[in-house]
Parts: sequence; structure tokens; C-alpha cells
Amino acid sequence: MLFGRALAAYPIGWLMDAAGRRPALALGYFTGVAGAVVGALSIMGESYPGLVAGAAIFGMSRTASDQSRYVAAEVHSPQRRGRIIGRIVFAGTVGSITGPLIVKASTSLAEGAGINEFAGPWLAAAVLVGAAVALVLTFVRPDPRDMTIASPLASVTAGGGLDPDARPLREIFRAVNVRVAVLAMLVGQLVMVMVMTIAPVHLHDHGHVPTTISIAIAVHTVGMFGLAALTGRLVDRYGQLPVIALGAAQLIAASVLTPFSADLGVMLLAMFLVGYGWNMCFVAGSALLIVGLSPRERGRTQGAGDALAAVAAATGSLATGPVFSAGGMNWVGVAALAGSLVLVTVLARRGLTRQRAVGA
Repeated sequence: MLFGRALAAYPIGWLMDAAGRRPALALGYFTGVAGAVVGALSIMGESYPGLVAGAAIFGMSRTASDQSRYVAAEVHSPQRRGRIIGRIVFAGTVGSITGPLIVKASTSLAEGAGINEFAGPWLAAAVLVGAAVALVLTFVRPDPRDMTIASPLASVTAGGGLDPDARPLREIFRAVNVRVAVLAMLVGQLVMVMVMTIAPVHLHDHGHVPTTISIAIAVHTVGMFGLAALTGRLVDRYGQLPVIALGAAQLIAASVLTPFSADLGVMLLAMFLVGYGWNMCFVAGSALLIVGLSPRERGRTQGAGDALAAVAAATGSLATGPVFSAGGMNWVGVAALAGSLVLVTVLARRGLTRQRAVGA
């Protein structure tokens, strides 16, 4: 699924710039419908390769879900974009709560219909993502790209003038703000996935029962999504870079606590901090990535940023197993700390460069 998400992120972003936000979002969500159907048929046919293919195709729809936060933000003034992105991220809380309920209900319905019960959630996903396609095609009018191009406020670049000609991606990534924004999301994803993925195994190894492990995941989910609206307000009030720095500090704290997380209380704190640290880096990084980009540059740049974040998530997911096997949670904590310190170092250098520029 992460591979599919990474593979589709840039093409969907490119399509947003070339054809508009509405067709790109609709196509992205439609891949989710196709992937869910393939997944359900593969389960019913007992085909593991088919299931993997369905998961990869379904993962592409996550790209549309991710980039919807940018679409929502760009039609608002810069002073409100942080809280708009925060609200979109907060919507993930709804999914995290209702998702398990839908799984249970759809499994029962599938079993009652005489098909493989595990195909039920995939079929339910096809219906829900299909509803997203219909909502986008019906209500996202006029196209947000055309709205932002027509808005002088949205079309003003960092240099203060209109930028009707889109720059090449390589040139865009030379901007410090773009690199910092993408790095914040990338490091947040990497550290969060490394700790979150292996935490249930670690807790189980120390004798914790599934109920307490579920509580730890719930606390982590609250950190990831539950306070996103607050994060958005902090971004609008204090700026993107201070919020990214605060998120990085929480990632560091979670990394330091991780080796001591055999105790449930310590693990709950670490899981919350790594979740909310990710939230701050993700929301503030997303808001920063809009700054200085013309409407015809945003889709490609944001798609490339999301692709790199997905690769980081996949890397963290794959790497944490071998790291845990080699040195337990101590080594996982060290690896997470190293990633967090990279972000802090870049932020510190950014701050020093600003100070020197002001002094000059």
C-alpha cells in the first residue's frame, strides 16, 4: 500500500497542475475503488499475488486523500491555512474510530452473503471511496486551481510578484522553505512509523495483554489526529518553523523514552509524543510547503513531497524489524533519535542563516 502511495503521489500532483484539482482527486480516489475490488476478488479467489496487487492499487488512493489537505488550504488566506490543514488531518480521527466498526459489520454482511468474510471490508472500502469520487465530482466546483490562479493573493510568490510560468521541480526544491517542509514531513513519518510499528511487539514481549496494547495504540492515534485542529491554530499564530521545531522536540523525547518503554506508563507517553510530534511536523510542514509556490507549481511539488514521505514511511516500517531484532528497543530509540536530530540540525542552521541575514 505504501509503495502504491509513493508511486502515485507525483503523477497525481502533476495532473493537479495540468488538468485541475477536481479531476486529479477524482482519479486518485477511483484507483481506490479499483484496488478494493481487486483485493476483494483476490481474497475470494485465494490469490495472494492478487491481494498484493490490490493493496498497491488501493494505496494510490491515499495520495488523493493526502493531497486534499493542500486543495482545501489553497482556497483560504495564508492566515488560515494552518487551521484548515489541521481540520483535514483531524478528519482522520473519524476514520480511526469508525473504521473498526465498519470492518466488523462488513465482515458479518459478507459472511451472511456466502462469500469470504475477509472480502467484506474491501467491498465496504470500494463503496466508501466511490462515495468520495462522487462528492469530489459534484461539489468541488469551481476547480480550486482556477480559483487560486484568479486570486492575486494566492498567486503571489515569495519574491512578491506574479509567477505565471511554473518552474522546474529541481529549481523549486532549491528553495530552503521547500526543503525544510519536505524534511519535516519525511522525518516525522520515519520516526513515527519506526516506533509505532514495533511497539505492540515490544509490549507483547514484556507480558502486556492485547487490551493494554490497544490502549497504547489509541493514545498514539489521539496524538496523531486528535489535536490536529490545535496544531493548525498554533501554525497560524506562531508560524510554521516554530511548530516544526516543537514537533521535532517531541520526536526526540519519544526516542529517548523508547528504550525504557517496557513500563506501560512510559510507553503511553512515548506513543503520544511520537504521534503528536508527527502531527506537528506534518501539519506545519504541509502549511510551509504552500508558501512561495504559484498555483501551477503546487501539485507537482506537494506530490513529490508526499512521495518522499511515503518512501520514508515504508523505509521505517521495513527497517524497524531488523533493528529491533538486532538490539531491541534501545537500538530503535537510537535510530529514531538520529533521524530527529537531523531535522533539529537543519532547523538550527536555518535559524542561524536567518539571524545572519537580519544582522547584515
